[in-house]
Amino acid sequence: MQALNIEATENSPKIVLDPSAGKFEISGESRPEDVRKFYEPILEWIEQYGKELSSAGQTDLQFDFIFEYFNSSSAKYIMDIMSKINDIQVNNSNVNVQIRWHYEEMDEDMQEAGEEFQNITEIPFKFIAIEED
Repeated sequence: MQALNIEATENSPKIVLDPSAGKFEISGESRPEDVRKFYEPILEWIEQYGKELSSAGQTDLQFDFIFEYFNSSSAKYIMDIMSKINDIQVNNSNVNVQIRWHYEEMDEDMQEAGEEFQNITEIPFKFIAIEED
């Protein structure tokens, strides 16, 4: 499947969904002006990728979320992404999914946001504290 790469802007995160490289990452700030327009192609890509995985062999997927900030509109779409990733895990017995939630060591709000997302899914999360300079 074709990789989806979107460069970060001042208001939107960097997106790397690259199966051939085994890299699935969303990083940066998320407060796009048109949140639906930004996130819809990402949701569609993940859904399509999940369908293609059903015929693949044993697969381990690791999704990295490295947010500096996201607004409440983005949070809904991040949850939708988590839901699509959860569907991949539930619908494909040959796929093992892990989410790595990165947050700055002192950013309790971002850590708690990750914990809330974890509670809503059936996916194992690994929490990674980023040491601040």
